[in-house]
Amino acid sequence: MPIHKLEHFDPNYQETFGGDDVKALDVCTEGGDKVGSVADILVDDDGHFRYLIIDVRLDSVGKKILLPIGLSRIDYAQRRVYVDGLSGQQIENLPDHTEDAIVDSDYEENVRSVFRSPTSAVAYDRDTYNYQTEPALYGLNDQSHQTFKLYEERLIANKNRIKTGEVTVGKHIETDTAHVSVPIQKERVLIERVVPTEAGRVIDANELKFQEGEVARIEVYEETPEIHKEAFVREEVRIKKVVERETVETQETIRREELDVDTTGNLNVQ
Repeated sequence: MPIHKLEHFDPNYQETFGGDDVKALDVCTEGGDKVGSVADILVDDDGHFRYLIIDVRLDSVGKKILLPIGLSRIDYAQRRVYVDGLSGQQIENLPDHTEDAIVDSDYEENVRSVFRSPTSAVAYDRDTYNYQTEPALYGLNDQSHQTFKLYEERLIANKNRIKTGEVTVGKHIETDTAHVSVPIQKERVLIERVVPTEAGRVIDANELKFQEGEVARIEVYEETPEIHKEAFVREEVRIKKVVERETVETQETIRREELDVDTTGNLNVQ
């Protein structure tokens, strides 16, 4: 399985580990003697720690080596990595890990062979080997790496948008009978017979003119109402929505776990 440097696998690894950075932690023996510092970490494709790259300074020997993660105990509180039984002979036998080193299956087996117990029954086969084969080298020590998680419940407020109704605005036609008054004029002819002022006066025969068929013509008019319909805009209706805001308060019982520490004997627990 290919392995990668931690920052190449997860550029934001410090956020992943809650701000803790294993790089540059001091590497000490279980007795507290400093033997070097962590230069980098190698992880597999699943993100599991497999090796610490340690910059070792021990017995005037200085080099970078790979240390299988199962041989270490990381203590973030003390900012230390503890290793058990790392000897000068092992450091000398380990390959010097340079920046251009290719960590392939053979390279890893060279590292494992230095730390593997002489009584180990592991028969290495590069085609079938996996890290679970040797938990002593790659398994984290549960006793030394216990993590106790305390849980708490929190109220999370979300909003759901639901349909509460619908307003439909349309038009329909109503009919009504309208009345309108139009004044009109009509002409009529009045014929009156009156006694002329010259009645009884003798007409000169030379002035007398009898004519047959004389006609007086008068045109008579009247007005008739002309009514038609025209459409006008009576009013305009504008439709819009307004948002009313209010705060809704609710309450719920939530739980939180607190740590209980029981000790026996004369222990200094922090």
